[in-house]
Amino acid sequence: MSIFPYGDRDDAIGCVNARPRPLSLCYFGANDADRRKVLERTTSGNVTINGTITHVGQDDLPFGGVGESGMGQYRGIEGFRTLGYARGIYGQGRWNTISLLCAHFGRRADPLLNFFLR
Repeated sequence: MSIFPYGDRDDAIGCVNARPRPLSLCYFGANDADRRKVLERTTSGNVTINGTITHVGQDDLPFGGVGESGMGQYRGIEGFRTLGYARGIYGQGRWNTISLLCAHFGRRADPLLNFFLR
């Protein structure tokens, strides 16, 4: 964990934003307005408030970074969505109702139409 000294919250925010986006960010403090300011003005992977690495042990939270610290989320449903590939598959039923929408051209045209409608 990197620890950098700062004069005020704006200096700390500037320090975070001047470097590549971190994998995680730890905020220590009880002031809700200061916490909101840090969260709104920085970008990082996970955030732990008033703690350090404990967010890693939360199996229902996604884990992953932003930019150089990693792309995407790698745990839970977010990991499945990031690393998976959703593919839609449709199987036509036995009765094809599309044929009811086609004009009937007679017995001679039926084989030709069936060939093109496959």
